Amino acid sequence: MSLKIKLQTGSVCVCVWVRCAGAGDQNLFTALYGSLTQQLPREPMEWRRSYGRAPKMIYLEANFVQFKEELLPKEGNKALLTFPFLHIYWTDCCDTEVYKASVKEDMQRWQAALRLHGSVDWLIAVVESDNKKKNKTNILPRTSIVDKIRNDFCNKQSDRCVSLCDPLKESSRSQESWSSFLTKLRTLLLMSFTRNLGRFEDDMRTLREKRTEPGWSFCDYFMVQEELAFVFEMLQQFEEALVQYDELDALFTQYVLNFGAGDGANWLGSFCQPVRSWNGLLLRRPIDMEKRDLIQRGEASLLDLRSYLFSRQCTLLIFLQRPWEVTARALELLHNCVQELRLLEVCFSPPHLWGIFQTCLGCFWATFGACFRHLLGHILTMFWAYFRQVWGVFGPCLGRVSGVPQSPYKKLKEALSSVEAFEKHYLELSHAAMEMYRAIGRLRSARLLGKSLAEFYMRKGDPQSAENFLLDSLKSYVSESWSLPLTHTRKQIAECQKQLQKMDEYLQTSALLASDTNLSEEERRHFCQEILTFASQTAEDARVALSMSSVTRLQELCFRPSSALVHVSAALLLELRLCSLMPVPVTLEHISASIHFTEEQPGSTAQKRAAQNPDGTVTFPAASPASASALELCEMLEHSPSDNTLSSAGLACRNMHLLMRRNDSATSLDTPNTALTALALEDGAQMLRASDVTLSPGNNSIVFTSQKPGVYTLRQLCATLGRVQLVLPHLYPVVQYEVYSQEPQLSIQPLTEHLLAGLPQQVKFTILTGHYSVKKGDALQLSNTDSMPVLHSSTRSARILSSSAELVAESALSIQSSEKVTSISLPVTPPYHTLEFLLDVLCHIPSCPARMESERLTNGQIIPQKQLWLQQSGCRVSVDCPWSIYSTLVSLTFHVPFKVKHSLLSVGRRKFIQVCLQNVSDTNFRLTNQTLTENQHTPSLELLSLNTTTHSQCVFSVWELRWSGVSPVSLHCEFSASFAPADAPDAALKPYRYHFTLERVSTLLSVCAEIRPAEGEQDCRTGALCRLEVSLTRLSEPSDSDEEYSDTDGLRTTRLLYEVIDNNSNWAVCGKSSGVVSMPVAAMATHKVHMEVMPLFAGHLPFPSIRLFKYLPHHASPVIPPDTDSCLENDSLSLDDQAETASLRSRGSVQSLGSGESAQPRGPMPKRQAFGPGQVFNGTQGQQVLVLPAADHHLMEVNVT
Repeated sequence: MSLKIKLQTGSVCVCVWVRCAGAGDQNLFTALYGSLTQQLPREPMEWRRSYGRAPKMIYLEANFVQFKEELLPKEGNKALLTFPFLHIYWTDCCDTEVYKASVKEDMQRWQAALRLHGSVDWLIAVVESDNKKKNKTNILPRTSIVDKIRNDFCNKQSDRCVSLCDPLKESSRSQESWSSFLTKLRTLLLMSFTRNLGRFEDDMRTLREKRTEPGWSFCDYFMVQEELAFVFEMLQQFEEALVQYDELDALFTQYVLNFGAGDGANWLGSFCQPVRSWNGLLLRRPIDMEKRDLIQRGEASLLDLRSYLFSRQCTLLIFLQRPWEVTARALELLHNCVQELRLLEVCFSPPHLWGIFQTCLGCFWATFGACFRHLLGHILTMFWAYFRQVWGVFGPCLGRVSGVPQSPYKKLKEALSSVEAFEKHYLELSHAAMEMYRAIGRLRSARLLGKSLAEFYMRKGDPQSAENFLLDSLKSYVSESWSLPLTHTRKQIAECQKQLQKMDEYLQTSALLASDTNLSEEERRHFCQEILTFASQTAEDARVALSMSSVTRLQELCFRPSSALVHVSAALLLELRLCSLMPVPVTLEHISASIHFTEEQPGSTAQKRAAQNPDGTVTFPAASPASASALELCEMLEHSPSDNTLSSAGLACRNMHLLMRRNDSATSLDTPNTALTALALEDGAQMLRASDVTLSPGNNSIVFTSQKPGVYTLRQLCATLGRVQLVLPHLYPVVQYEVYSQEPQLSIQPLTEHLLAGLPQQVKFTILTGHYSVKKGDALQLSNTDSMPVLHSSTRSARILSSSAELVAESALSIQSSEKVTSISLPVTPPYHTLEFLLDVLCHIPSCPARMESERLTNGQIIPQKQLWLQQSGCRVSVDCPWSIYSTLVSLTFHVPFKVKHSLLSVGRRKFIQVCLQNVSDTNFRLTNQTLTENQHTPSLELLSLNTTTHSQCVFSVWELRWSGVSPVSLHCEFSASFAPADAPDAALKPYRYHFTLERVSTLLSVCAEIRPAEGEQDCRTGALCRLEVSLTRLSEPSDSDEEYSDTDGLRTTRLLYEVIDNNSNWAVCGKSSGVVSMPVAAMATHKVHMEVMPLFAGHLPFPSIRLFKYLPHHASPVIPPDTDSCLENDSLSLDDQAETASLRSRGSVQSLGSGESAQPRGPMPKRQAFGPGQVFNGTQGQQVLVLPAADHHLMEVNVT
């Protein structure tokens, strides 16, 4: 009988069978057997294992066998499944006398047998029945039978004795006792199984550690570890069972490898015996007992061990639902078996290949459906290909194999019946394997099979079929750069093409083979001679176009000059450096470079030649892609139509139609291309050509020349060799050069940043001759202007420069002037050269320059002093050039180096004129002879100079204006001086004149003021009101145009507007701060205005600002009679400028000009007009008054101005 343990993890149930022996009352156990076996697996138990393995919930199912001493494990027995794990003794004895007489002695014999065999897992079950207790006397015993058994046998393990209370009844006590017993039984069973399993694993590890000792046998160890695998398999732990077999596989493989390295084990001798037979694998049986017995007896061969081990692995893989691994491991098995047979030097004859057939077919049909259900057919395809390969190896042995074992497969029998049938099935296998490879995307493997098929067809004499397979394989070798297979395949293709009389394809392949360094020198010469022989034949057939990349390799292209930019008359040299791959010298009739013309402006392609190095060389890639066209990019610029600014930029591909083709339809250079000839002839109209060129093996150099104008792009190279043309359809990177034609150009530039008026200045004339040749007698005709004459100099010379800025010649410059024209004779200059010379010009300073109205921009920014120059835009020169019928207008801008301004100053009736002359240039000047004259020469007028000598760059000159009699109405004055650079002699002095006009020179009014403290105070104090008295005095009678008059009661008066403001916030004006007074027109008439002011700070405070204006009432407004007492207008009068009055109110003004009480609808507003410069003399400017702090202030604040 056996015990079955069911393990459950989640929804997966795992079962194991374990043997258990029972002793004691057999009839009692038979009565309980049914209930025990049914109720034991109902409750789960947690199974914990060592080494950190995850716990699992298990269900126990037990079967029992009767106790026999023969079932107990013997010494050295490594079996795990052949002996019971738990021993149970059953008894229902209730009588003490019976226990002592027979039961105790039987238990002792049972215990002795268990101790003798080292079994420590046991249990005593005592069943108590109420029926038996009734038959006994009423004398109660001191102790029960259970207690006696525990005292006799379970002193230290009381849990080993369990009492059952009448388990066959349905009472609650019986059910409780039965449930407790089942729990105890499950625990002990699980503990026993775990302990024995762990002991077995330890013994197995100990045995494996002894593998280096003499006498160790792999077959014995194999049986031990397989016992553990069987246990895991019964537990349905197939993954762990597979690990045991994989460990055995790895251990055996390592020993075989060590044997091949010279470190062999003694037990390997049995596996080195010759192979007598190998019938292959049959996976229909889970365990091949015949081979297992051979392994257990130590009589198995290498193939027997491998076959049995692999069959067990396959069985577990199928249980794990991973059948695709079966075919993968089968491939490894077949390859490893062959390798291990070689390492162990085992004799292996062709008849034993039948085992390989059986193994292949067995694994194939066992896993075919499952593999494709899991979409992993590539492994099965590899297995199928190996099957085909073995078939191909076995095919030549058909005629000499005897004693062929009977094959279980009908197709195999049919294939071995004749050579034709064998070839038929061999091709079927090959094509099936190739189709499988293609279906799963393994093109490389499919093409490899096709190459072997091509060799098969070549042996049969079918080159047409062989060529297709070889060309297909060639694609993989080219794309993956397999050098040696590529060479071998090309030789095979060349042989096929020669037999098929495909000369174009054969010559292309021969060119590739002639340049292949993997071949010998003799073979390369042979293929090269094939090309030369065909090229020397005379026939009317069309020429054959071959790829130049298979014969030569471009290295670099060198331009001379290096800029690849020349003019029409210059020669551009293109040196093409290439390496010939041919083994012998090859003489070409001519080699041509096809070029493409582009109409672009000169110099526009300079930035596009990105691949060109600074030294003028263009390096070609060492290995350009043969199967793809070169990328040709060009820039695209879009400009705005409104202002011609750049709006967008991009790149465009010129050969997109070649790059966007499908890879399968793209033509490779490894195969002939009939479009090469047509492409070369298409661009043949414009080309560079070199004739009779001999290409020697190695580096060569070819020189082309070009002189035609335009922008050119090199497209192709074509070399002619008899009937053969070598064509390179695309050049990468893109190579461009430019031959341009340029018109003559004249430019005039100053040598300094700014040209100064009044001083001789040098300008540079630059003539770019372009395509024009300056002949003897050619001259520049400059029109003369009064403001800018050309100065003559006999030392001037002209310099002639080449296009590379190298000095060619230098000659004297001849200048001749007439009244209207200045003629400059030009020296003889060839085309595309530069002619340079210098001229001295002088721009006269205008006598009355325009006055700068403001030195500030509209945003308030101050204009820098260097920008406050007068720009003379009228200096235009008309130049007549000999190469053009039209005149060229050249504009030169000169700047006046001085800034000048004048002002009229007054001191009472005295008048002064001040002129300020400031140098605003970077050149230092010295100024002399400053004079001021009056142009009208008035006899009563005198100008008295008050000037002294100064060397400053900003000079102020002052003259006092005196006159007798009537004051002049206006003065027209002229300021003159002499100037020259500071380090120049006196002879270099140049005159400077400045004209200006003064209007209303005489002083009309005088303003005086006085501030007095309040009554009873000696000094003004902070916060106290003070009296301000403003006195207005007319010094002279005005003219009719100066003021408006009014007659009131025969008195001729004029109206004046006064304002008292303080912008420094030192005073607070109390009351009215402005008003209108009527002023008599008579000389020395005086008017006084009184008001109150309050000082806000202590110290010497300046007087408030007093301003006087002309008052111009509107004609539509009614005339308001003035107040004769105060000479002030009515408070309701509104003024234009009240912003400052409002500011006074914020500082403490107690009354505004406009009172709300007299508010009335306003009509047209009156206006105010300022007096001219010098008409009003204000005597309060610079006047101060002492203000003391208030008497009660402890802190004093002093304002110092």
